[in-house]
Amino acid sequence: MVTQENNNAASERASVDRAVRDGACFVTRAQGATLPIVFDSPHSGIEMPDDFGTVAPHEALLSGWDAFVDELWACVPRHGGTLIGAKFPRTYIDANRAATDIDADMLDAPWPGRIAPEKYSARGMGLLRRYALPGMPMYDRKLTVAEVQHRLDAYYLPYRAALSDAAEAAVAQHGALWHVDCHSMKSRGNAMNVDEGEQRPDMVVSDRLGTTADPAFTAWVAEALRGLGYRVQVNTPYQGGDLLTAVSDPAKRRSSLQIEINRALYMDEARFVKHAGFDTLGRNLETFTAALARWVQAQLSPKEIS
Repeated sequence: MVTQENNNAASERASVDRAVRDGACFVTRAQGATLPIVFDSPHSGIEMPDDFGTVAPHEALLSGWDAFVDELWACVPRHGGTLIGAKFPRTYIDANRAATDIDADMLDAPWPGRIAPEKYSARGMGLLRRYALPGMPMYDRKLTVAEVQHRLDAYYLPYRAALSDAAEAAVAQHGALWHVDCHSMKSRGNAMNVDEGEQRPDMVVSDRLGTTADPAFTAWVAEALRGLGYRVQVNTPYQGGDLLTAVSDPAKRRSSLQIEINRALYMDEARFVKHAGFDTLGRNLETFTAALARWVQAQLSPKEIS
């Protein structure tokens, strides 16, 4: 007999498959034996939707792009994990923000549902981005409710469904989840950031101040990256975005954390091209990922490994 649970699972799988087919994101599953490891890159997309309608220069839009982050973590499936990446840009709609983090002043009519603007919207960097760069508007008009709803339905929600699907599959198979949300950061903060003008470390590991990951996981990741020679800070200047709350529940062995990588390590920030450091960083991240796979295996009982 087909149960409601089966119907829901089938519906969710169809939603994820549709998201991949329609271009919202890609999902690369583990090669060979799987582990309950899921990495996602919500800001690595650069395919501009036809209905974007922004007036910001292309170079300004690129400044919000987590350039090549999905490529840097392409090693994840080789070590038993799933890798998910957005194809659409965060400047169009930001999959790392809460769906309610809407700046009502950007809309031409009242939003039909609940909104709860957060600190990101106040800085012009909410679900809908007000500025491409400090003082540089994204639009010369207000957005319609219909077009924002389209962005949610066609891009944001399918991306979230893909992440949820991968997380639930990991938990169903192994009874646990270790999720890493992958980002890049400018080498210095700008006027829209909380650390304006400050030199940033090589990497920032965040778990929303200890609420979305087992402290042992956060500590292991920070120390493993330090062991590779990187300067690592924890929860400063970043504490982690809304995506960390989407699939995490540390009390139930579901941990989520965020890793921010300094762009100066691997690319020319002014020209948005890779430099020689890209290959070195890629090799180090593969070393890290292989070590993470071994660490996760050690956390699982024999019956949880398959």
